[in-house]
Amino acid sequence: MISAAPAFGLNLPDYPWEAMAPYVAKAAQYSGGAVNLSIGTPVDPTPELVRQALASASDAHGYPTVHGTQALRQAVVDWFASRRGVPGLDPRDVMPTIGSKELVAWLPFLLGLRPGDVVVRPRVAYPTYDIGATLAGATAVAAEDLDELDAATRARVRLVWINSPGNPTGGVRDIESLQAIVRQAREVGAVVASDECYAELGWGEWDAQRGGEAVPSILDPRVSNGSTDGLLSVYSLSKQSNLAGYRAAFVAGDSAIVENLVNSRKHAGMIVPFPIQEAMRVALGDAGHVLAQKDLYRSRRERLVPALEAFGLEIHESKAGLYLWSTAGEGTWDTVGRMADLGIVVGPGVFYGDAGNGFIRVALTGSDERIDAAVERLAGA
Repeated sequence: MISAAPAFGLNLPDYPWEAMAPYVAKAAQYSGGAVNLSIGTPVDPTPELVRQALASASDAHGYPTVHGTQALRQAVVDWFASRRGVPGLDPRDVMPTIGSKELVAWLPFLLGLRPGDVVVRPRVAYPTYDIGATLAGATAVAAEDLDELDAATRARVRLVWINSPGNPTGGVRDIESLQAIVRQAREVGAVVASDECYAELGWGEWDAQRGGEAVPSILDPRVSNGSTDGLLSVYSLSKQSNLAGYRAAFVAGDSAIVENLVNSRKHAGMIVPFPIQEAMRVALGDAGHVLAQKDLYRSRRERLVPALEAFGLEIHESKAGLYLWSTAGEGTWDTVGRMADLGIVVGPGVFYGDAGNGFIRVALTGSDERIDAAVERLAGA
């Protein structure tokens, strides 16, 4: 008798975007082709100075360092001081990562979480927070505040994810909100990891280039009380610098945690290639291309918002980032279908948790021509 072959592989849920295939196909049939405003991948060119830095560093015959070059880590520290209101970081407390998503997915495991531990994430959230908890055998719980949890659950919290500006909602946590979550996490001995990848893309009251405030970081001294203990800031250059294909990101914060992450990643071979590190260093030192890209997104946003509202959508939050979190007061898939009928592909809110039902996520990451096409189709409807 031949025994059955053993089952291998992780028992993870199906990747949710596969469910979009029929809507993408329907949109593609529209005259003029599909306008894909769903996933949010950058469409504008990578800045020339960044490409030159990549090319100049292409003779990378030696192994790169997991911790990152001193020059890169200093560039991150300088960027925090000049752009995020976080002075005085130690370059030792910075580490590059292979995009931010891999850190989000692996952080609970690398922190040593195990079954019985709790990872808190926003109620409407990027699904990788849950995947990270699953990979570590921990339990993910949706909450905006630890006071929402019962005493038994709260006592088991080891990691709190916050996402400000949020994906998909575009919500921003102010100083007082960040202070509260830091205080609560420190009371139970939990780490706060703040996913801040859209922080340079604030709108309205958070648009620093139009008289608003800069989006605050978890490492801001007003939030942290002058200590990075138990705090991590996660950042990516994918959005602000069009470097999604480079997988260029970093984490900074608690000295002991970063030191342990560096050591663990050395063992696992989780290393950002040296040419990418050099590209990141140059990108972080140039604010001009970031502001120019933000101007493009602002213009696209200003065209899309009234068109979506005229179509009958109500836009919620969306105070920063690359998405318009919208509802027509009907089921998510009904709205997704009606948009596909116009040749427009959007992100289903249900991909971001039960609280996302009834919403869609509309990305600003279309070329000017495609954004204008979407506006024309919405107006015609």
